[in-house]
Amino acid sequence: MKLQTGVPSASIYFELMKNFGERVDKMSNGRLKVEVLPDGAVVGAFGILDAVDKGVVDGGFAWTHYWSGKNSAAALFSNPASGSGVGLDQVSHMAWLKNGGGDQLYERLFTEVLKTNIKPFMIQPMGPDPFGWFKKPINSIADMKPMKYRSPPGLTAEIFKEMGLTTVAMPGSEIVPAAQRGVIDAAEWIGPADDMILGFQNVFKHYYLQGLHQSTDVAELLINKTFWDKLPADLKVIVETAVSATIAETYTFNVYRNAVALEKLKKDHGVTVHDTPKEFFTAFQKATAVVYTRESEKNPFFKEVLESQRKFAGIVVPYWTQINGLYYNIGATVVNSKKK
Repeated sequence: MKLQTGVPSASIYFELMKNFGERVDKMSNGRLKVEVLPDGAVVGAFGILDAVDKGVVDGGFAWTHYWSGKNSAAALFSNPASGSGVGLDQVSHMAWLKNGGGDQLYERLFTEVLKTNIKPFMIQPMGPDPFGWFKKPINSIADMKPMKYRSPPGLTAEIFKEMGLTTVAMPGSEIVPAAQRGVIDAAEWIGPADDMILGFQNVFKHYYLQGLHQSTDVAELLINKTFWDKLPADLKVIVETAVSATIAETYTFNVYRNAVALEKLKKDHGVTVHDTPKEFFTAFQKATAVVYTRESEKNPFFKEVLESQRKFAGIVVPYWTQINGLYYNIGATVVNSKKK
């Protein structure tokens, strides 16, 4: 299975996909091998969907919101802004996919809505993504308005536009060169570990960790359905099991790799870590509500997906928020005691 990713080979998420391929190889005793390719090896990141659909490559690794131009509902699966405005975090969003009907809607996105020849899997929960990197510190939305900011495409960009900000979409491998040329003034990517690998710290010195634009960020594995249908039942289960293992591994990767990278960025590269100005949270949530309401009115499938998330959140978020409060208080107590 030739698998084209949307990340450079240095990315920790490329590493995770290599691990996925090794699991498939070993569990199948070599009957199914996965060749994992970096961004641009066959097609660019934004061409992955069409390449998998047409069988140019057997599989792809990207983010569903990359296909928002084909249908805006795509953004709700990989990157619902501000937790879809209903309080979902990364874990509860994954719970919606697996237990709240999200995976069934996700399948319909590719079969009924986009009408592709693709079997999709959510495979890497890698968020939440930081607000991003800046060449100079910001204290307000007004400070950011003169800037060109690299943002994900689709609805996320529309939300920033609603806030009066100027955004530019580009693959991760192009961000640092664009910043060096002065094409962009600020940018977001994925997280401290991957951002450091791409060299963000060589161009930017101010890092804002809390971002609402991708408070959930889940990457996907797309497999050409003709290829998938030809696999015997046991190999299909092996792929599905390797996907589940990668989901679990991604959570642990994110916690450790990002924490280590953040310390290195501060100590070795002179990066200053800031809290995102509170003004952004209120403005972003307001803009999200405007954009999502507008999309719901003109896109029935978007409305169906959003209502499914809202129904699920109504049950899960009160419980899960209180549980998260426990862990926050435990951690904050330790951190604050070290500051004294």
